[in-house]
Amino acid sequence: MVSTVTATTDTTAAAAAMKQSLGMNKDDFMKLFIAQLQYQDPLAPQDPSAMLDQLSQLSLVEQSYNSNTALNNLLTAQNNSISLTAVSFIGKDVKAYGNSVSFDGSASTELAFSLPLSASSTQVSVVNSSGQTVRTAALGSSSAGENSFTWDGRDGSGALLPAGTYTFAVTAKTADGSALAATTYTTGRIDGVNLSGSIPQLAVGNISVALGDVISLGA
Repeated sequence: MVSTVTATTDTTAAAAAMKQSLGMNKDDFMKLFIAQLQYQDPLAPQDPSAMLDQLSQLSLVEQSYNSNTALNNLLTAQNNSISLTAVSFIGKDVKAYGNSVSFDGSASTELAFSLPLSASSTQVSVVNSSGQTVRTAALGSSSAGENSFTWDGRDGSGALLPAGTYTFAVTAKTADGSALAATTYTTGRIDGVNLSGSIPQLAVGNISVALGDVISLGA
């Protein structure tokens, strides 16, 4: 029964789309087609091949609209599935591409990054929402791959900074002084999901993380 209702709804939607786009749907066309047959000159009837061509064209257009409607329904179902999946991520630890960090005003937080090669010198800079650099930390040498710096939420003078969203940047150089491009990550616990847009956004404190930027999830 559900399949029948769905099929009827899809067909109705396709017919409505055809009427809006072309000015008529298959029902209107059939009425016009029958009227042509009724009022054609019996001594000079319409070419049957032309009539068949019209019918085949209508069938192709109808199939196209039906296919589009089915694809839209499939996309809607897929988006609903993605939204439900995103909601299940609440309470999990996330690692995603980004350079934002949410500081709660007390607990230390991890600034994660990776390097393509070993670095002889590495520096991490923390920037507040006003664009001011509030903390710079020299980490010395760093190995290739995953690295991190535990930030205690304090500025360069040791004063505890207010809770909020901060960003960080990593500057690294090899032994010969060549700059290395570091990849930074946003990490934290997912405490909400925003479903108002076309793509779900995961909330990590005040940070919004796109689902497509997620690299890994932990318990």
